[in-house]
Amino acid sequence: MQPQTQNAFRALADPTRRDIVQMLAAQDMTIAQLTERFDMTRAAVKKHLTVLSDGGLITVETRGRERINRLEPQGMAPVLDWFSYFDRFWDDRLSKLKEAIERKDT
Repeated sequence: MQPQTQNAFRALADPTRRDIVQMLAAQDMTIAQLTERFDMTRAAVKKHLTVLSDGGLITVETRGRERINRLEPQGMAPVLDWFSYFDRFWDDRLSKLKEAIERKDT
């Protein structure tokens, strides 16, 4: 597994980070805005944002004194690629099973 894929999975492994990803899918937010939605310190939210950034799932833009966190949809590509492999794998296996059952029934 590629390091970027590993970092993305690591980022998504935590429920708080998954919640942050969902919030950022709806709108860009500052650390302060995100902190208001969780029962944790600003420093704890910042740590979660760092892991999400390292995973390529968010980007941070500096506007004056604010740091705006934005979902990076392309960051999900390695995760989706990994899952799509198994989706194709099971589609193939189930198709072969169906064919075997149909041959046996005739």
